[in-house]
Amino acid sequence: MKGLITYLWLSFSPLPAALVIPNACDYAGSNISYIRTQTQKALQAQKLNMVHYYAYKALNAIDKSKQQFKDCGCEYAQQSIEEGENNLKKAIKVTSLLSSRMLLEKALEDTQGSLEALQDHTEIHLSEYGNNMLAMNTADAATEPSPKFQPTIGKKLEARIDSSLLSFQNSLSKVVRTVECEEAQVFVMTIFERCELELLKENLTEGKRYYNLRTKEIAGKALQELTKNCPD
Repeated sequence: MKGLITYLWLSFSPLPAALVIPNACDYAGSNISYIRTQTQKALQAQKLNMVHYYAYKALNAIDKSKQQFKDCGCEYAQQSIEEGENNLKKAIKVTSLLSSRMLLEKALEDTQGSLEALQDHTEIHLSEYGNNMLAMNTADAATEPSPKFQPTIGKKLEARIDSSLLSFQNSLSKVVRTVECEEAQVFVMTIFERCELELLKENLTEGKRYYNLRTKEIAGKALQELTKNCPD
């Protein structure tokens, strides 16, 4: 089984891509999940220096996510995460663990509110996308679509990336079924966290960003399976 894990690591490399995929809201959502995790770790920390360590990681992630929030265009999610950012900064400045935790609780609520707002916003986007496709399909065939709206190009690239991940997904499922629970959880969590960090990078191509998003989703489902099937 060690060979299977080694194979997965060797095959785990993002695909190069130059085409643009409009998934800013998905990327922002992934980053919010990372911000929430770091805020939770800060809240659970027993020493102020560790509170500061995790709070700074959350703040750094917020700073790196600003372009995704801007591209997504969800004002409520952006406002909530900015409030969370302010509370995180305050949590770093206070000198008592209790005061810090009170501010971190607020920051966590802000982060959760941002994630929920983003989910609502994404549902609206999907509805609008469906209406746009309907309008395109019923329009005069001689009418040329706007150059800004090119779903076919993005969908083809997504399909290529999804297809490239099928082998990885199947192999990861085999790890979940056959590898000892603790070893499998460490392995899958490492992939999940690596993707989270990759998605925070500002210089990724859209293809690599989508690749890491999908890989993180696959790893997340594997972690859910391990949580459900493995004994405490």
